[in-house]
Amino acid sequence: MIVKWAVGVLEELGRFVLYWGGTVRGLVRRPFRYWLIIEQIEHMGVKSVPIIALSSMAIGMIFALQMIALLRPFQAEVITGMAVAVSMARELAPVITTLMLIAKNGSAMSAEIGTMNVTEQIDAMETMSVDPVHYLAVPRIIAAVIVFPVLTLLANVIGVVGSYIIGVYVMNVESAAYLDQMFTGLTPIDVISGLIKAAVMGYIVALICTYMGFKAEGGAQGVGNTSTTAVVTSSVAILIADYVMASLMMGWYF
Repeated sequence: MIVKWAVGVLEELGRFVLYWGGTVRGLVRRPFRYWLIIEQIEHMGVKSVPIIALSSMAIGMIFALQMIALLRPFQAEVITGMAVAVSMARELAPVITTLMLIAKNGSAMSAEIGTMNVTEQIDAMETMSVDPVHYLAVPRIIAAVIVFPVLTLLANVIGVVGSYIIGVYVMNVESAAYLDQMFTGLTPIDVISGLIKAAVMGYIVALICTYMGFKAEGGAQGVGNTSTTAVVTSSVAILIADYVMASLMMGWYF
């Protein structure tokens, strides 16, 4: 039983590696369908701005509220701005943004490609000598690598604004000291490291979700199950990737 399971895992891993190789080749193959990339950027990016803005504002407010409550007994609440800005830039913004985009766009990627697969539209594309991976997956992967860092940067800004509103106008922290600590503690490398994480996470999410879509079978129920698997797998994968990248980047901050 264990041997059979191990063989199945290795076979699945092999299929995924072959799929990954196909997407890498597709990045440099003609034709370059720029309009598909732009369309995916609009779908993933522009239409995701409201949900990213709302979630990052809420995270910034909640984090500021908790930090001030923790630091006020020590008369150190002015460093809340620094704590929120650095935490958002390094970890919270890329992770929260990625998780929100997995829920919104990752499941959609898997479901769209999965529906095309079970309705034999992908077979029709192959009949017309169109590479489905190049046509369907590559534009989504490129768009994700572009969109995730941009939305992460937006989340950084809005999260800090939310924390400032709570800190200064609700919890009565001195505004000048709050901003001084924030700009003193936050460095460009904090922001850059978060954007790198977001780009890598976007690549992982798009790769996994499109792969799951191509695996879909069994009608509507199969597409639903595949979408669920794609969301869970990509969520776990980006958390593991975040830990690995955070470990590798620790030397950048000191």
